[in-house]
Amino acid sequence: MPDRPIPIVPQDNLVLLTHIIYALHTLSVIMGLIGSAFVIMTFLTSWPSIIAIIINYVKRDAVRYTHLDSHFNWQIRTFWFALLWMIIAAILFITVLGIPLSYIIIIGAGIWVSYRIIRGWIALNEGIPMPIR
Repeated sequence: MPDRPIPIVPQDNLVLLTHIIYALHTLSVIMGLIGSAFVIMTFLTSWPSIIAIIINYVKRDAVRYTHLDSHFNWQIRTFWFALLWMIIAAILFITVLGIPLSYIIIIGAGIWVSYRIIRGWIALNEGIPMPIR
């Protein structure tokens, strides 16, 4: 007998909600691309991403044991790892000598965030779970 419960099919409204969360994160990335801030800055501080991460935490139990659970974890981990990279970049920026490296980290993290949103949304459209990484 398996230790994990049998996955259940999520309700359609939860699938739609997950699409909306990806759309909110995408909006933040687009705001970073067309605005004066970096992608990672708008991803972490703009209202669409803040709303998305709050929804992730509020609705997390509703998607338990569905493939959407992996998408919620994917989105939450993307947000917190982006914050970690931003903190590292800020610390390097303060050291003055680390300013060039901090810009590389900020740009790289922005690309990484964009990749994770695109990859996650594609997987959601295909109805498959995200890896546990």
